[in-house]
Amino acid sequence: MSIKKGYTLVITEKPTAALRVARALDVNGKPKKLKLGSIPYFLSRNTKDIIVVSALGHLYTVTQEGKGRNFYPVFDYKWAPRHLVERNAGKIKDWIEAISKLSEGADEFINSCDYDVEGSLIGYTILKYACGGKEKHAKRMKFSTLTKRDLIEAYNNVSSTLDFPLVYAGKTRHEVDWLYGINLSRALTLSARRWSGKYSTLSTGRVQGPTLKFLYNREKEILSFVPTPYWEIKARIEVKGETLDVEFEGGKIYKKSEADRIVDVCRGKTGEVVDVKVKRFHVAPPIPFDLGLLQTEAYRHFRYTPRRTLNIAERLYLEALISYPRTSSQKLPPSINYTEILKGLSGIPAYRKLAESLLSKDNLKPKEGKREDPAHPAIYPTGNKPERELSDQERRVYDLIVRRFMAVFGEPAVKESVKVTIDVKGYRFLLRGKRVLKEGWIRLYGPYVKDEAVILPPLSNGETVVVKEVLREDKFTHPPPRYNPASLLKKMEEERIGTKATRADIIQTLYDRGYITGERIVVTEIGFDVIEVLEKNCPRVLSVDLTRELEEKMEKIARGEEEDVNVIIEAVEHLKPILEEFKSKERLIGEALSNAIKATRMKNRIVGSCPTCGSGKLMILYSRKTGKRFIGCTNYFKGLCKTSFPLPQKGTVKPTGESCKHCGWPTVSVRIKGKRPWNLCFNPNCPSKGD
Repeated sequence: MSIKKGYTLVITEKPTAALRVARALDVNGKPKKLKLGSIPYFLSRNTKDIIVVSALGHLYTVTQEGKGRNFYPVFDYKWAPRHLVERNAGKIKDWIEAISKLSEGADEFINSCDYDVEGSLIGYTILKYACGGKEKHAKRMKFSTLTKRDLIEAYNNVSSTLDFPLVYAGKTRHEVDWLYGINLSRALTLSARRWSGKYSTLSTGRVQGPTLKFLYNREKEILSFVPTPYWEIKARIEVKGETLDVEFEGGKIYKKSEADRIVDVCRGKTGEVVDVKVKRFHVAPPIPFDLGLLQTEAYRHFRYTPRRTLNIAERLYLEALISYPRTSSQKLPPSINYTEILKGLSGIPAYRKLAESLLSKDNLKPKEGKREDPAHPAIYPTGNKPERELSDQERRVYDLIVRRFMAVFGEPAVKESVKVTIDVKGYRFLLRGKRVLKEGWIRLYGPYVKDEAVILPPLSNGETVVVKEVLREDKFTHPPPRYNPASLLKKMEEERIGTKATRADIIQTLYDRGYITGERIVVTEIGFDVIEVLEKNCPRVLSVDLTRELEEKMEKIARGEEEDVNVIIEAVEHLKPILEEFKSKERLIGEALSNAIKATRMKNRIVGSCPTCGSGKLMILYSRKTGKRFIGCTNYFKGLCKTSFPLPQKGTVKPTGESCKHCGWPTVSVRIKGKRPWNLCFNPNCPSKGD
């Protein structure tokens, strides 16, 4: 169909957002869906025709000026279409060509990408490169939800220019991260390849290096930790027909003889209640979710990684079910209209009673945190009903967000704690109880509040109790706990490195590179060596202070307080001496990294001990004749054992480090693209395989 020239071209970040914007801006809510080649776009009728077309996230990226990958340093760069830079990005070409064609008939341009640094940059690069330099004349829609009301309001109050401070902050971040990433990653990769002659992808970056250093430091603490023995006294008493556990008031005991003496003195004796303390206290409601808090809670309750939680939250945002999730705000301004949101939630059966109880209050005032984001409020539900059935993962995260939103408007909970002190032959034991007297906000947050109630029988001073059991427990002090993805993200937040939008991806990159493994994060041998090489030869790359300083300067760019060109120049000046020093030590660095890569690859092929000979190791091997992989014993090469087992030939196979629960043999994980991974026990006689 032909469209008259002189329309408004609105650019969104993703196709789902384009449909929602087009619906909101069409007077009848029924825009026409059209295609330019294979690329969809929408025509909305309003006081003026509006064409809404989406990007696919970033259509342009930073790349090297000139060709060649086998050298560093690299300081000359340019912005280019992603399909010219990245593999598997061929469809980007069609999107750019379609947007470019649609721009020819437009006389007004609006960036309607997500209102943050990345969305501002995405719109800017499209307007500059695909639309022929229209960034200087374009306008900006700003919104926090994809609801019809917010989108219409954003269109009616469109900014007359792009948000250039955010654009320049985003542009600078990408350029600085590219300069650090390309140069440091090439330095690592090339030094290893030039030593060994074999290629392995190694990487580090401005934020990746310091983040891995946190994990490295914790790993060293754990490995060098020397356990100290101590003893605890555990006792059980009988009170009014109930048997209850009590704790020794003295806590840890560092002399075994003293612990034995306490057990001997107290065993089989009676005790006397000498003190009963009852304390009532108020527990304030939780604060609203910023992205970091949401990711932490989702990990705690569902074990979702930060990246997975963000992906789910973004889908809910695109469905207009929640506000924009990439926010650092912990505040909910009245402008979001608490009452309307709760009315919307009351139309969803699962939340009806809770929402109605809040609507009956005279004054809705949320409990808020300290952090504020100039672009967006804290994460909140829009009150819209889901238009489709949510997946289990989406439903869980949505429920968490809805209940958290309602909980911040709840009354303080009232709890009671009871501490009873019992004297047994001069030694004191404590009996603790607690209960909730008034639920308040706990009723609203429900399943996400741990029930810690311990109800005690009524006790008073002078009462006698019978000691039923006294035990000495032998224990050792523990090393500091390992980080998990959520606690690592929290550490990055505390140290102010990375951004709310990038932290989850940085953690995932560390996993993808093989530098870390496991939910309780363990640094691998190659991860250790990368840090030690960098620490020895260019420690400034791992500096948290340097990384934080650059973050602060990019935030100043976003506030219009710093020039982007100054930050780029400073980044280059920091990098030059680092890379010069690296080049001078390239041979030593290459040798260390190559040895680490070789050791890691070998370790990743060891499945476990050979159940046949007992002295060899089962290992993933490849046949020289057929090229097929199988599991064989390392003693085969010594002529001592011929044990071997077949393996699936498709997909990837990795040792799990775990034993089969049926037969005790080691297992491997098999991952085939498009299928769920599974653990394989290769014991042909395993009971789990039946007859």
